[in-house]
Amino acid sequence: MQIEALKDLLAQPKYIVITSHRNPDGDAIGSSLGLYHYLKKGGHHVQVMFPSEFPDFVAFLPDAETIKIHDDDPDGCNLLLEAADIIFCLDYNALHRVDTMGEVIAAQDCTKVLIDHHLEPEAFADFTLSETTASSTSELIYDFVKLMGDEDKLDATIGECLFTGILTDTGSFKYSTSAKLFRTVAELTDLGVDNYTLQDKIFNSLEEKNLRLLGHCLYNRMEILDDYKTGIITLSKKDYEYFDIQRGDTEGIVNYLLKLKNVKCAAFIKQQPNVVKISLRSKGDFSVQEIAQKYFKGGGHRNASGGHTFKGLRKTVEILKEVLPEYKEELNKE
Repeated sequence: MQIEALKDLLAQPKYIVITSHRNPDGDAIGSSLGLYHYLKKGGHHVQVMFPSEFPDFVAFLPDAETIKIHDDDPDGCNLLLEAADIIFCLDYNALHRVDTMGEVIAAQDCTKVLIDHHLEPEAFADFTLSETTASSTSELIYDFVKLMGDEDKLDATIGECLFTGILTDTGSFKYSTSAKLFRTVAELTDLGVDNYTLQDKIFNSLEEKNLRLLGHCLYNRMEILDDYKTGIITLSKKDYEYFDIQRGDTEGIVNYLLKLKNVKCAAFIKQQPNVVKISLRSKGDFSVQEIAQKYFKGGGHRNASGGHTFKGLRKTVEILKEVLPEYKEELNKE
C-alpha cells in the first residue's frame, strides 16, 4: 500500500484505533498520543489502546486519561478493535507484542498501518513505515505527518507528545541520535515545545521510594563481572513487595550500570509473579540484540533490548552468565 492510497483513505473521517505494546514506555505513549492529536485534526474518531497500564511519569501528556487498557476491559476493547476502519500499530514489530490484542487485530478485515523502528518487522500490515536507524517511533510519527503532506497540522501539543517519546527512548539524547533527529527536535522546539520544562516533568517527578529503590539496587543488588565488562542488577518478588514497585518505578535503573567506565554490557533482571524480565543495554558497537533474541525470546535494538524467561530469577542469571563467555572477546575489545 502506497502513501497516496493511505492519503485517500484518510481523506474522509474514519474510526481509528491506535495500539502499542504491553508495558508501554515513553515512546509508545508519546508516539500514540502524537498520532492521536494529529488524526483528530482530520475529523477522525480516534481511540488509543494499550494491552497494559502505562507509567505515571507520562500521565501529564494531553488526553492520556482517554487511553483504554485492554487488561482492564478486554471485551469492551475488543469491540472497539472490531469496529475500527483503520488500526495503527506503533512501536512494535510483531502482533505477539500486544498479547491477546494481537489475535483480535489479526482477525480484523480492516486497514492496518505499522509504524516502528525495531528490527525485522512482521508482514501483517497493509502499510509499513519501518526505519531501524530512527531514534524512536515518535521520530517516525513526525516523518509520517510530513509524508502525508500535513506539516501545517503540527502544533505544540503534538510536539510535546513526540518530544517525550524521543527524550525517553534516547535517554535525553544519549542513544540512537543523528543529525536528522536533531533537526527534527529543532523543528519541534520551533512549534513551542519547552525542552527544560518537559525534561523536568519526565525526569524530576520521582517519589521518595524511587530513590530508596535505586539505592537498594546499586548497593545491595549490583554485581560486576570484570572479565566480561558486564554489570547485573536483580530484583526479586520480595523486593517488589517491600518497595511497593509499580509500573514505571524501575525505568532507567539499568542505565546506571553503563556509567561505570569498565562496563560495556548491562543487565537488569526482574522477578515478577509469572515471568522473569531482562532488560539489556550496551555501549558502543557491542550488540545486546542477539543475546535477547537468541537466549531470552526477545529482541530490540543493538544497544537496548529485552526478553523474558519462565525459569526463575536465579536460573535466569545463570543463563546470562553461561552466555557471556561466548562474547568475551567482543566485550573486551578496546
